Amino acid sequence: MITLKSYAAGKWQDSSGRPRILRHAVTGEEIAQLSSEGVDFAAMLAYGREKGGPALRHLSFHERAAILKKMAGVLNEHRDELNEIAASYGATKKDAALDVDGGVGTVAFYASLGAKKLPASSFLVDGETARLSKEGNFVGRHIYVPLEGVAVQINAYNFPCWGMLEKLAPSFLAGMPSIVKPASPSAWLTFRIVEILIDSGIVPEGALQLVSGSVGDLLNHLTCQDVVAFTGSASTAQKIRSHPTIVREAVRVNIEADSLNCILLGPDVTPGSETFDYFAKEVVREMTVKAGQKCTAIRRVIVAADQAEAVIDALKERLAKIQVGDPKTEGVRMGPLVDEDALRSAREGVAKLSGEAEIVYGDPSRQDFEPRQGVFMEPVLLLCQKPLEATAIHEVEVFGPAATVMTYSDADEAIELARKGGGSLVGSIYSEDEDFIAKTMFGLAPYHGRLMVMNAKAAPESTGHGVVMPHLVHGGPGRAGGGEELGGVRSVHHYMQRLALQGDPERLDKLLADAIPQS
Repeated sequence: MITLKSYAAGKWQDSSGRPRILRHAVTGEEIAQLSSEGVDFAAMLAYGREKGGPALRHLSFHERAAILKKMAGVLNEHRDELNEIAASYGATKKDAALDVDGGVGTVAFYASLGAKKLPASSFLVDGETARLSKEGNFVGRHIYVPLEGVAVQINAYNFPCWGMLEKLAPSFLAGMPSIVKPASPSAWLTFRIVEILIDSGIVPEGALQLVSGSVGDLLNHLTCQDVVAFTGSASTAQKIRSHPTIVREAVRVNIEADSLNCILLGPDVTPGSETFDYFAKEVVREMTVKAGQKCTAIRRVIVAADQAEAVIDALKERLAKIQVGDPKTEGVRMGPLVDEDALRSAREGVAKLSGEAEIVYGDPSRQDFEPRQGVFMEPVLLLCQKPLEATAIHEVEVFGPAATVMTYSDADEAIELARKGGGSLVGSIYSEDEDFIAKTMFGLAPYHGRLMVMNAKAAPESTGHGVVMPHLVHGGPGRAGGGEELGGVRSVHHYMQRLALQGDPERLDKLLADAIPQS
C-alpha cells in the first residue's frame, strides 16, 4: 500500500495523523493511504507567494509555454503507468484515455497557445487605445498582469488527471503558482502526476504544491491576490463562497458544481432516422462513460410525448449491450463507481427520483457482478410523464449511470423543462427543424455554459456532449456554479488583474511595447 504524501514548501511531507484508506474500486483491496494532518498550510501559501510566484512572473509567456510543453511531454512518457493507476478507481481504457490523454492534451494546447497567440512578455495588453483628451496627449489602455498570490485548485474525484491539469495549465501560463488538492478517492493518480513533474526538474521551485488529504485551515490564510478554483458539489461550493476569509478578502472564487444537463429531441426526429440513432447513441454513451460520473453527463432526456415509447425502446436496446464489470475483462464497457460512498449516494439518488418517475430499465440494487468486491451499479433509466409537476428530477443529480426521460407537448414546454435544471454546464438539441432549433437554442442559452446544436451532418464528427474542449469555455450559470474555465486565453485572464492605465500615449507605448503586436 502506497502512502500519498503532500508536497509542501519544497519537500514531501508525511502526515502526523490517522490516514484515510483508499480501496481498489474493482477488487476492494487496500491500495493507498493519505492524510494532510500536520501540514502547515500557511507556510505552503507563503512558499508559493515568495518562491513560485516570482519565479513564474520572471518568465515570459513564451518561456512558460515552453515549460508546459515539456510537462506534457514527460507526462506522455508515463501514459501507460497513469492509465494503470486510473484502473484502480474503475476506469475502462476509454475512461482513462478521456482523463489522462485529455489532461495531457490540455497542457499541450496551452503550451501551443502561449507560444503562438501570446506575446513575448509577462503581461497582456487588452483592446485598443482610448483617446481621452482633445489634443490626444492623454489616453487610456487596459492591461492584464499576473496576480501575486497562489491558485488553490480543489478538484473532484472523477477526473484526477484532466481536472487537475485543466486548471494548472492556464494558471501556470498566467504566471501564478498552484496548490493542487485532489479529491481523496482518486488522489493516487494526481499524486503520481505531481511526483513525475517534480522529479523531472521542469517545474520552477514553488510553482506546484500538493495537498493529499483535507485542506485543513488553508482557506483561513488567503488574501485578495489568491484564487480558489473548485470543482465539486454545490453544497461544498457554498461553504467555500461563504468562508469568512474569502468574503472579507474578496478572494476570487471560480466554481464548477452540480449540473442536471439535458438533451432535447426535436418532435421532427423520427425513429430509424440518422438523427434519432445519433441521439440514442449519445444518451447511452453519456450514461455509461466513467459509469456516469461526469459533471457533463446527460441526466435529463427531454422528448415529445409521442416519442417517449420509441426513445425508451431504443435506449433499452442499447443499454442491454453494456456489459458491467472489471474493466480489464474482455467485453466490459462500463466499470464500477469510485467507492462505496459514491455507490450509496447514487442508489439514494435513484430512490428519490423514483418517487416521481418510473424505473423502466435497470435495478440499482443489483449486486451479482464480478468480482463481487467491486462497487458496481448497472445503468438505470427512468420515465417521468408529468415533469412540470415534479421537483426531484430537476434537483437531484445522481452522480452515476442514471438518466430520466421526460416528456413535453411543445417547444415552450421543452424550454421550461430544460430551464428547471437551474443552470447547467451543457445541453444538447437534436433536430433537423430550423425553427425548432432557433427557438429552443435561444431559450436554453441563458441557462447554459455550452450548447450542442446537432443534426445528422454534425453528429458523425462531434466530440460528444460530455467532452470538454480547451478551446471553449467550461462552466455554467446558477446550479452549475456560475464559474468559467478553459476557453483558450479566457481562462488565463482569470489568474490575472486587469487594470486601466492612463497617461501620455508615447510613454504608455514604450512601457507596453513588449506586449503590443508590431505591424
